[in-house]
Amino acid sequence: MAEQQRPRRGQGELEALVLSALREADGPATAGWVQERLGQDLAYTTVITILTRLLAKGAVTRERTGRSFAWTSVSGQAGLAAHKMRRVLDAERDREAVLASFVTGLGPDDERLLRDLLDQPRSERED
Repeated sequence: MAEQQRPRRGQGELEALVLSALREADGPATAGWVQERLGQDLAYTTVITILTRLLAKGAVTRERTGRSFAWTSVSGQAGLAAHKMRRVLDAERDREAVLASFVTGLGPDDERLLRDLLDQPRSERED
C-alpha cells in the first residue's frame, strides 16, 4: 500500500512554526535545534531556508557560533504579519487608497481598536 503524503504546508505556516520554536528557546538556537524541536520530518535544509527568509524579513537575527549560526527571534507572529502588511503597502503607489480600502474593510471592533491605537502617543505603542 502506498504511503500517504502529508499536505504541503505554506511558507507562512513554516515561518510561524520556526518563529514559535525560537521564542521557546532559552537563548539563541541552532537550525539543528529548531529542526529537532519541530520534528514533523522537516529537512535541515528546509529549516535553513526558512531561517534565511526570516532573516531577510528582519524577523530573526543570527550570530556565528563556530562553523554555523545561532538564531534568535526578534519579532513574534504579530511582528511578522505587520512586516508583511508594510511590504504590501510599500509596493503600492497610492498609499492613501490602500489604507482607505483596508480601513473600510475592518469590522467595528477592529476599527475601534485601530482608532484607540492611533490615539495613543507613538512612544506608548512601541513599548
